[in-house]
Amino acid sequence: MSRREMARPGGRSARVQASVHTAVRELEAELGRDALTVPLVAKRAGVTPSTIYRRWGDLRELLSDVAVERLRPDTAPKDIGDLSSDLTAWAEQFLDEMASPAGRAYTRDALLGDPDGSNAGQCSAYAAEQVAAILARAADRREDAPGVETVMDRVVAPMMYRILFRPAGLDAGYARRLVADLLGTGRKP
Repeated sequence: MSRREMARPGGRSARVQASVHTAVRELEAELGRDALTVPLVAKRAGVTPSTIYRRWGDLRELLSDVAVERLRPDTAPKDIGDLSSDLTAWAEQFLDEMASPAGRAYTRDALLGDPDGSNAGQCSAYAAEQVAAILARAADRREDAPGVETVMDRVVAPMMYRILFRPAGLDAGYARRLVADLLGTGRKP
């Protein structure tokens, strides 16, 4: 059983998680990421270092958990009125946020401290939920729409690859081209 499976969703466990996450964010802002240590975070959070080690294992897994939480979208995708506009606006915003220095750092942290792949899966689920909301609205408007996995494969995956491995030259135009190609509205060769 992993540490995450043992954690209770509310009560003391939720308070500990919130205080530790807050401590990480505050200390990172004050001292920089390289200065973070488990004892320093524990002291700021008002818990013992053993609490952090027991729950997260090590600093890398803690930073991964904090990153996943920070990558969670805090708003629903914009409803502009049609699938192409909605998906394009979302893809542009996703690319802008994920390609930013903070987005890239959170993505690296989420992946580095993720021994079982659950954090990567959660980040993927966040994007898939947003895409599903856009596609559901399109279906309600009786628009033809691809499936969630098709959007993930043809829009999200290429953007994440470029963000992680080939970030030079990424801009909103890249996101627009991916969506246009997916929906068949792009220029034909």
